[in-house]
Amino acid sequence: MTTLFCPVYCSITGKLMSGFDHTSLAELMSRYVSTETGFGVPKDGWRICLAHEFKEKRKPFQAKDVSLSNMIEHVSLGVRYLRWWYRKTQVEKKAPFIDMFRALPLRQIYGAPLGGIGGGSITRGWRGDFCRWQLNPGMYHYKTVIANQFTVCLRRCGQTVYQQVLSTERPPTLQGWNWGYCGEYAFYHALYPRAWTVYHLPGQNVTLTCRQVSPVIPHDYKDSSLPVAVFVWDIENKNDYALDVSIMFTMVNGSGHKDDKSGGHWNEPFHLEKDGESVSGVLLHHQTPVNPYTLCIAAREKCTDKTTLHQTAFSPKGTCSALWSDLMTDGQLDSPKDSSPPTQKGEEVAAALAVSCSVPANSHNSVEFSLAWDMPKITFGSRERIYERRYTRYYGTKGDAAPSLSHYALTHYSKWEESIDEWQRPILQDGSLPAWYKSALFNELYFVVDGGTVWVELPEDADISGGLRPEDGGLPAQPDVIKDYGRFAYLEGQEYRMYNTYDVHFYASFALIMLWPKLALSVQYDIAGSVVQHDPTERLNLMNGRYSPVKTRGVVPHDIGDPDDEPWVRANAYMIHDTADWKDLNLKFVLQVYRDYYLTQDEQYLKDMWPICQTVMEMELKFDKDGDGLIENSGYADQTYDGWKVTGPSAYCGGLWLASVCMMCKMARVLNCESVYQRYRDILERGRAAFDKLLWNGKYYNYDSSGQSMSNSVMSDQCAGHWFLRASGLGDDDYQVAFPKEKICSALKSVFDLNVMSFSDGQMGAVNGMRPEGVPDRSSVQSDEVWVGVVYGLAATMIHEGMIEEGMRTAEGCYRAVWERMGMAFQTPEAYCEKGIYRSLAYMRPLSIWAMQLALNNRPNHGKTTDKDVGQDSAEALYMC
Repeated sequence: MTTLFCPVYCSITGKLMSGFDHTSLAELMSRYVSTETGFGVPKDGWRICLAHEFKEKRKPFQAKDVSLSNMIEHVSLGVRYLRWWYRKTQVEKKAPFIDMFRALPLRQIYGAPLGGIGGGSITRGWRGDFCRWQLNPGMYHYKTVIANQFTVCLRRCGQTVYQQVLSTERPPTLQGWNWGYCGEYAFYHALYPRAWTVYHLPGQNVTLTCRQVSPVIPHDYKDSSLPVAVFVWDIENKNDYALDVSIMFTMVNGSGHKDDKSGGHWNEPFHLEKDGESVSGVLLHHQTPVNPYTLCIAAREKCTDKTTLHQTAFSPKGTCSALWSDLMTDGQLDSPKDSSPPTQKGEEVAAALAVSCSVPANSHNSVEFSLAWDMPKITFGSRERIYERRYTRYYGTKGDAAPSLSHYALTHYSKWEESIDEWQRPILQDGSLPAWYKSALFNELYFVVDGGTVWVELPEDADISGGLRPEDGGLPAQPDVIKDYGRFAYLEGQEYRMYNTYDVHFYASFALIMLWPKLALSVQYDIAGSVVQHDPTERLNLMNGRYSPVKTRGVVPHDIGDPDDEPWVRANAYMIHDTADWKDLNLKFVLQVYRDYYLTQDEQYLKDMWPICQTVMEMELKFDKDGDGLIENSGYADQTYDGWKVTGPSAYCGGLWLASVCMMCKMARVLNCESVYQRYRDILERGRAAFDKLLWNGKYYNYDSSGQSMSNSVMSDQCAGHWFLRASGLGDDDYQVAFPKEKICSALKSVFDLNVMSFSDGQMGAVNGMRPEGVPDRSSVQSDEVWVGVVYGLAATMIHEGMIEEGMRTAEGCYRAVWERMGMAFQTPEAYCEKGIYRSLAYMRPLSIWAMQLALNNRPNHGKTTDKDVGQDSAEALYMC
């Protein structure tokens, strides 16, 4: 594709490159007092001193944050929600899909999650705490289990000279351990799916580097499914004498949940030798009635100079002095051979594993641990169906896979790292890309694992088609891509508990289609099958108080269900609006179908999706009330901005419509459907004329055509339809009839000048709505928010149009705000306002940053510049005209 660039606005170049506040980056490491850089730690990524404290303390969005006018307008919604919330929580004893009364408080502690995709996740914070758990599918438990720690013991000439828990905490429990490691001597560095923690041991002349590795590997559909992570400890002894060093890993049987004390849990040691490699450890069997699992801590017995020993069971209550003394005595543990008895109700049990090695003077050695969890079969909240996780295809469903998983991880993680390096290297070595972008691109991928993600095998009796077969315009009962690669689902957000929320997946899907395309196609087949399904159950819509069917035939669902209910069986957990009347869902399906075909060249996929595309477009045509070729919004928030009213033809939905019509023309030509092509070509011609006539004001596309006081607001997302055309490889001949290039460039410049640079001094990304006079649109609870995922999509659109400098500056504001100032690493929210508040932590949409990479890949002369040619310090200044 030949790319024609918008004019570059050289007059603002100096302001762009010099006006950004970079002090927040320096502040993250300002308290680090050591000069140690660690063993093998890369330069790119997110880095923070363990002693850092974030100055900015934001609070979640609450009712008191709503303006008086909006509160009056939505008082009936509040009453209906309160009644529904009470019935849900107090009568049904279930968690609301969105809990407006119990928003998550901000904990500025999270780091890269552990494990592969869809097998459950455990998050280890940047200070080393195991603090966020999602073992039951889609259901989160936020609890720091203080006994889950790494401890180091240094011995010289047979005497222990230093023993320290590698934690800055000083808890009221476990007082027999030496807590309070000085965080000023350590830092954390994340470049997902790996992370490094560097500990300089004060006064010991020893540096430890813990490298955390998870098997998250693009285009790998086996190892990427494994619920396991590896911790490699590199030990640097800079003394003139040798040391014996032990690293101890302690883990509680459980996740800090109340069921840890339910009784019946037990631990057992194991040893597994296979293919000349030995692994030893402890299995922690967690025997809950629903979704039982086994945790496993293990170590590799690689060399004769390393000793692996364990303590099968200890109580994590009290002082726990016995375990501490056991390690201090000789740097080893007693290693009983028997299993522990099942716990009694009210009791907890933990296990310990220690590896000892010799480190010569001025030399280096390493030890390797793994953490695995085996929950092969899962049920969701309603417990109606049993699913088998993806990894069971390779490790079975008996619940005895933890030793094999640990053995495989410890003997194959180096291959994982080779694959990760091969994937990341071209981007990391691209000297034209700034350091913040490289960190954001890879670290935002955490959500693919930590988005309440499930990846399961398709049951033998499953039928995803909705009952409509290919000969009748439907799908196969079991499409090959789902049979071969399984079913995939991730939450809209950890607080917005709906799987595969489609209006948001539209943005996030770039990460999947670029890195795990088979999973992206699997989601599309599931959505396509649900289009033809109908659930006539009448349900109250909380926004307007009316009743409507849960799912209407012929339309794309909002989501595929709530993990606390029965996903894939009961769709549309969202019940604020009747989304059958939304204007964007059907269009986003069509846009993704062609984009996915363009990127995969999967002709069978396109053929399978084509009749579904025709179905949803026919349903969409009913929204063109006056027959001018352009759909109209219905006077309420009938699209992804579900709190921002829109009336008549609008920039957002109108743009998505024109792009979808354009893609229908493109698909019809690919599939030789000339009559369909001619029909949609006619609609496109009429719709384009109406779009320009009703919405173009000479500089940008108005928010809507209602003529109301806020109808001429500048919407940051007004070019979303055009973005997808560009991302799908459509050239000027294909889409110029939809969006004239000069108008797109002008609109993007207006968004940059107003929504970006006139908002918070250009330091926070793009506000959703901005008035032409340069103040945020405060007409709704969403118009004055910044949506991080929307900003990344906007930046991608700018890059596609040659506005690389502006696109990078726009996205950088979000990254700096979220990761460096607000302390929201690995929990990027859906939204934040200029001051004080945020909404919906750990959200799906920011995965759209991979759309930026797709746009960057299309740059002329892409790939010709590396860090060898341009130093990273100068890379920040490369985006000049």
